[in-house]
Amino acid sequence: MGAIFLHEIAGTAILTLLGGGVVANVVLTKNKGKDGGWLLINFGWGLAVFAGVYVAFATGAHLNPAVTLGLAASGNDLFPGNEALGLPAIAATLPNIVAYIVAQMIGAFLGAVICWIAYKKHYDEETDAGNILGTFSTGPAIRAYGWNFVTEVIATFVLVFIILLFGKTPAGLGPLAVALLVVGIGASLGGPTGYAINPARDLGPRLAHAILPIRHKGGSDWSYSWVPVFGPIVGGVLAGLVSLLVV
Repeated sequence: MGAIFLHEIAGTAILTLLGGGVVANVVLTKNKGKDGGWLLINFGWGLAVFAGVYVAFATGAHLNPAVTLGLAASGNDLFPGNEALGLPAIAATLPNIVAYIVAQMIGAFLGAVICWIAYKKHYDEETDAGNILGTFSTGPAIRAYGWNFVTEVIATFVLVFIILLFGKTPAGLGPLAVALLVVGIGASLGGPTGYAINPARDLGPRLAHAILPIRHKGGSDWSYSWVPVFGPIVGGVLAGLVSLLVV
């Protein structure tokens, strides 16, 4: 249990630090990466996943409740173990599932706070509340809750389903394959909602946004917050169930 908390907190913190950092670099005022564009954000998030997976290797590096729940729904262990490294398997029991998800939420919150510290002076200069919130959590390009929910379900289904396929194929690409998958999902399906595809990645930083003393930050858009939480959960579980039929 301690290993789950340590690795999933650290890995998810790195994920949200680097992922939120690339958004901050692109949208906050006076940054050297200002207006770097959507593809820079996509690649930044992909590389954030790449780094986070290496940090949390000892627990399978879920970094995402949708992945944890998708693996459980697929009938797999949460982590198959690695005899060469002396790492035991982690069964998909309820206490282990809860430990993963709680650790991911804590890590995402901490990563967002550290990102705010790194960009503190730029947050002080930013007057657009939407830009500030966008560095912490996702939001829709066109607000239509039902369709936004469907987009998150589809994008997360693609993420989790293909991750499950990675585990059955001898690609040998490891974290790089997942990183490229995240870049691809962002480039192809990310426009409508900002592609949370991860409840922890959105909810943890949104809580940080609500708590942190940021000038001109405005509200945390709680009316939308359920979409990037429940959409990815549904997508992840569906991916796990469908994998039973084809994997």
